[in-house]
Amino acid sequence: MRVFLIAGEASGDRLGAALMAGLKSLGPMEFHGVGGPLMEDEGLESLFEMSELSVMGIVEVLPKYRHLKRRIAETARAALDFRPDVIISIDSPDFCLRVAKLVKAESDVRTVHYVAPSVWAWRAGRAAKMARVIDHVLAILPFEPPLMRAAGMECDFVGHPVVSEPQADAAQMAAFRVRHGLGEAPVLLVLPGSRRGEVARLAPIFGRALEPVLARQPDLRIVVPTTANVSDTLRDAVADWPQVPVILDPRGMKSADYRIEKAAAFGIAKAALAASGTVSLELAAADTPMVIAYDVNWISRQIIAALLKVDTLTLVNLVSETRDVPECNGRFCTPERIAPALMDVLDHPDRQREAMRLTMERLGRGGEAPGLRAAKAVLAGLDAQD
Repeated sequence: MRVFLIAGEASGDRLGAALMAGLKSLGPMEFHGVGGPLMEDEGLESLFEMSELSVMGIVEVLPKYRHLKRRIAETARAALDFRPDVIISIDSPDFCLRVAKLVKAESDVRTVHYVAPSVWAWRAGRAAKMARVIDHVLAILPFEPPLMRAAGMECDFVGHPVVSEPQADAAQMAAFRVRHGLGEAPVLLVLPGSRRGEVARLAPIFGRALEPVLARQPDLRIVVPTTANVSDTLRDAVADWPQVPVILDPRGMKSADYRIEKAAAFGIAKAALAASGTVSLELAAADTPMVIAYDVNWISRQIIAALLKVDTLTLVNLVSETRDVPECNGRFCTPERIAPALMDVLDHPDRQREAMRLTMERLGRGGEAPGLRAAKAVLAGLDAQD
């Protein structure tokens, strides 16, 4: 079976890798498309660096528009030339759905999109537009299938692979502490994003927010996991932080080794300060309490705020139907807001435990691996079409 996949950022790379592993367990597969290091480990040779597609915000896309438009055309042509049985696009809807539109104009190949658009949060009309070029949606949130079906697409809830990913054991966490000279110090994770624009915008704010936190708890050690595409940007951005952090840089490491390194960091952390996104699910899987903080360009912020239909952007809050994870988003993404929220979480980490546990349960923990569930849903859809 020939499968063309498209992923545009680190969270999509994780989803794609789990799906590819699931597909391979069900039969012989040939893969082509765009992805990151995890998907490459599963057998994908990416057309170009996935990081080229990692842009967030409305205004932020404009300087890269022409380049992205060329990549859209290039990807669509590669998909048509590959003659796949199915095209699976993963998140990154602004890029992926434009590719699907070009492909559908020239063929009737089945299209699957992994991660439903957040129509429950903003821009509800996206589902109807998506239905013109997407046949089947794989949803990671349990309340999404009815919304996608109402728009005219098939949809299966498959959960999120984070629930079945291995967590670090005691030996791995102890080795991590020794390797990075942390001793028995309490550890705070700081995660300012996986896109260069996010890191450039958020890292200075996060650094200033850390000043009163470290003044109150000077033995706290800061650990910052990052991705290869933003490593250099991150190093520059944290140069004036009040403490030199331990930076976990995946460059020069095997993907499997970095996964263990990152899992160990999540496992030992007392709390985390993180940009909004899938990382909240990673933290919940590791039982690490968090504060979420995020902002975009001022113009993008005004547009998004006018369209937003929910009072939280954190997946743990949404899935658990609580508001236990504090957020400092938009105009509230300031050191003055973040620092007290972070100190409160450090003082009272147990307040989020039940919300994190419930989130993992609702996303499929304890059941069949979501990557395999997604793979079976893709094959079932193909069978039904035939």
